[in-house]
Amino acid sequence: MMRRLAVGRLTQAGLSLLGQNVSGRWGCRGQRMVHHCSALVYREHTANIDAVRIEQLPLPVLSKRSVRVKMLAAPVNPADLNMVQGTYPILCPLPAVGGNEGVGEVLEVGDDVHTVRPGDWVVPVDAGFGTWRTEAVCEEDDLIAVPKDISVLGAATIAVNPCTAFRMLHDFQALTPGSTVIQNGANSAVGQAVIQIAAAMGIRTINIIRDRPNRADVVKELHTLGADYVLTEEEVMSSGLQHVFQEAPKPKLGLNCVGGVSGGLVLSSLDYGGTLVTYGGMAKKPLHIPAKSLIFKNITLQGFWMTQWKRNHRQEKARLRSMLDAVCELVRSGHLTPPNCVRTPFPQYTQALHATLQPLQRKHVLIM
Repeated sequence: MMRRLAVGRLTQAGLSLLGQNVSGRWGCRGQRMVHHCSALVYREHTANIDAVRIEQLPLPVLSKRSVRVKMLAAPVNPADLNMVQGTYPILCPLPAVGGNEGVGEVLEVGDDVHTVRPGDWVVPVDAGFGTWRTEAVCEEDDLIAVPKDISVLGAATIAVNPCTAFRMLHDFQALTPGSTVIQNGANSAVGQAVIQIAAAMGIRTINIIRDRPNRADVVKELHTLGADYVLTEEEVMSSGLQHVFQEAPKPKLGLNCVGGVSGGLVLSSLDYGGTLVTYGGMAKKPLHIPAKSLIFKNITLQGFWMTQWKRNHRQEKARLRSMLDAVCELVRSGHLTPPNCVRTPFPQYTQALHATLQPLQRKHVLIM
């Protein structure tokens, strides 16, 4: 059964005020002002992405432990659209505000808030925040600060894909300089982050991509990011990787976000005792698992989901803080660059939503 998001309370708190008599001004008895925001709201789960509409929502009144945030930028990710469609493993109570990732600036804090202050940049701790809005009021624990000396796009896109890459490179195999990692979907946002973080760690990468008309441009771009080897699925199937393994050790870690035949290529290329980590299934086909890889090569199969990792460690803010600091330092030092994004003004949100539904598109980021 799909779990409903507890953090959806900040969405519901705003939506529940609809229809109430709130003027947005100071009352005669000095009540605190009720602020409003523009938000992208969906009121049903549907494949029709045009069901996402811009609405004006009143915001909850600031409490002692809450924070008012002005959103600066929020990406549109495939998982966001899956939540609208009702096909994602976690869903917000309806009606809901879309968007799981983004960066905002703190405008106002309650009297008992101590971890952030006005002017700080913050990102959501958990999924389901509802980042496709101009402002939000939420609890202090729903946010974590990020440095302001990286770009807005870098901050808006740092908490999901780069952190996914960081965790997979650190949590499943004891990688050292000179080790090798193999991955498919290498031109995805996570794949590009894997290439860059691995290069900063002195780790070689073997990168598998789907064939496409602009293949040469993609290969050049990935090499520029630090990729050691870039091959298409067809090249791996026809020629194998023996020429690569004459120069680099067989990988102990494989990262799979595609599934199907492509996932099987990654699995069959692993060294004895290696680990295949699956974090996506873009092909929407079962993973091909050769029996000999499990029997004779002692391969371990694992899954990874950044949302679940954050929930498992929600009470360990220091560990989340350490990960974000490490990834932000990679950005600050130039070892990790934000994905090549299309900046979309918030009122033109339909362009970003429809583009994200199409294959081989650049990431779109809503600019508030």
